[in-house]
Amino acid sequence: MTEHHDVLIVGAGQAGLSLSWHLVQRGIDHVLLERDKIGHEWRDGRWDAFTLVTPNFQCRLPGFSYTGEFGGQDPDGFMPRDDVHRFVTSYAAGFGPPVREHVEVTRLTREDDGLFHVASSAGEFTARQVVVATGGYHLPIVPAAAERVPEEIVQLHSSLYRGSPELPDGAVLVVGSGQSGAQIAEDLHLAGRTVHLAVGNAPRCARTYRGRDCIAWLEDMGVYDVSATEVPGGAAAQEKTNHYMTGRDGGRDIDLRTFALEGMRLHGRLEDVRDGVVTFAPTLGEALDHADAVAESIKDSIDRWIAARGIEAPEQARYVPVWHPEQEVTDLDLAASGITSIVWSVGYRADYRWIELGVFDGRGRPRQTRGVTGTEGLFFLGLPWMHTWGSGRFAGVARDAEFLADRIQELSPARHLVAVR
Repeated sequence: MTEHHDVLIVGAGQAGLSLSWHLVQRGIDHVLLERDKIGHEWRDGRWDAFTLVTPNFQCRLPGFSYTGEFGGQDPDGFMPRDDVHRFVTSYAAGFGPPVREHVEVTRLTREDDGLFHVASSAGEFTARQVVVATGGYHLPIVPAAAERVPEEIVQLHSSLYRGSPELPDGAVLVVGSGQSGAQIAEDLHLAGRTVHLAVGNAPRCARTYRGRDCIAWLEDMGVYDVSATEVPGGAAAQEKTNHYMTGRDGGRDIDLRTFALEGMRLHGRLEDVRDGVVTFAPTLGEALDHADAVAESIKDSIDRWIAARGIEAPEQARYVPVWHPEQEVTDLDLAASGITSIVWSVGYRADYRWIELGVFDGRGRPRQTRGVTGTEGLFFLGLPWMHTWGSGRFAGVARDAEFLADRIQELSPARHLVAVR
């Protein structure tokens, strides 16, 4: 038999749960289908030493916050992996969302009856409205060059990295210097491994400046409230890699130049692998300078904000580079360098092949405005830059969820509302 609901939400991470909270409050019939368990990505998709890079005070979901209902005592700190998982599961336990765990959605269509039809591992569902809250990071990207890596070298994507002990003895090549790549390189470096890091074009941000965490300054400045339609640079700015920083050990800068002084081998962008030799583009110096320039530009913005409002904040000396590449290594023999494993940290791509509706652009991304698509009743939630920079984070998902809850309620006939107990 086919099960029917007014609203069906695919995914029970923080985005899907945030929307469910609003629907429960409004008495709107709905169900969430989760392919694993609630919040499983925080438990299963992060390495052992993972911490948030955003301060705990930004962890606020509808009706639930870090310092409030969760009872956290360190708002300026950074929750480790297991605490983040507990934050999300505690949120769900607090209001009892109608979640079906271990149910994988395999197909979404809209039929002549005007309803959305959902095929899943638990059977067929129909719904008047559907919300896709699965995020945008589905399929790990591994470049074609990986196919030419000698078979004796262990390769894994950053999503499968858990820690140094699980890799074979020897040096490690980390490819990619975004948030995950930079932090994994740091994790291996602190574990005493010889690390080679292929540095990309990711910018960086200082952890603190003039007495506060930079993210706290940026939040006060309204940076996380700028909409996708107003951000300078438009769509190109939205495609940029996130700034690398860390919340480890209470939070600190990630300075690749300092790592180089301590023995980490830095290289430019990886271009190819042939006959056991990795080729890098001579882009290291340019990449390091770019990352530093972005970090300093953020400090410039903070300085202007402080000055314009007469805020009392301690002065702080600006960053001075501690290391420069004298001669870039563009060819690296894996065997001669003692490299026994490679961690690919070059991102993910979205996979919406199960959605058989014409709501995607030529690159497979949903065409939406604040989560609302051109197909009435179909919504997306929890995507980066869905509305603002914070849309894909704890910082912004609550606002996005409330906006969609309003749209859903407008389309929900009164007779389909259920009594709130």
